[in-house]
Amino acid sequence: MKPFFKYTLAAVSLTAIIAVLAIIYSKNEAGRMQMTCTGLEIKIKGEHHFVSKKDVKSYIEKGYGAYIGQRIDKMDLTKIEKILDRRSAILKSEAYTTPDGRLNIQITQREPAVRFQKEGYGFYADGRGFIFPLQNNYTSYVPIVDGYIPLGEGPDFKGAPSDTSEREWLGKILSLTGYMKHSGIWEKAIVQINVSKNGDLILIPGEGRERFIFGKPEDIEDKFERIGEYYKSIIPYKGKNHYSVVNVKYDGQIVCRQ
Repeated sequence: MKPFFKYTLAAVSLTAIIAVLAIIYSKNEAGRMQMTCTGLEIKIKGEHHFVSKKDVKSYIEKGYGAYIGQRIDKMDLTKIEKILDRRSAILKSEAYTTPDGRLNIQITQREPAVRFQKEGYGFYADGRGFIFPLQNNYTSYVPIVDGYIPLGEGPDFKGAPSDTSEREWLGKILSLTGYMKHSGIWEKAIVQINVSKNGDLILIPGEGRERFIFGKPEDIEDKFERIGEYYKSIIPYKGKNHYSVVNVKYDGQIVCRQ
């Protein structure tokens, strides 16, 4: 066969294949556009249980309305995501449909880094400094900070503090709790952090009667090294529960008081 005819035949064959695929695609697309939603599939990421599948379904039904039986191509997936993203414990949602006609929802929950207890109400903050209310159906076991907390937001607030000094203070607290978490020791050893009237932090361990005066949330690693030195060198010499107050707020010092 001459090259000219060979290439012509190949071109014709390719054109025919493209035409067939286009027809198949158009039929499938037409069929998809006529398809209606047949069900809901929900996946929730994260180790916490702030949000349940039942909650997500309820949020969609109340905020979006009926979706079962709605044509797939008419579903407002962006609206569904906005409805879910308004929930304080949800970091990000993703809505999409699949060829079986199901509406799929993927939920990424917020990961609290610290819990604040203040004036009869509490709230969480995640690692990004986003504040959100406590959830009625689940409690996350993270470090608790109470006392004179310099954050002015109310019990239903969600978002980052608007005041610059408050954001800076919160950032330092998150650095403190982050250090405790990654230390492998202090997250379990320290069960509570109290903010005194002068702004000093008082660290309360789970065992022993000591109260560690930490001072401002600064020089974190150095202060924890001195707390560790107290347990390593002073307790073996003086015995457990000999001191009630251990002050490490001053540079290079461990000041103990009975």
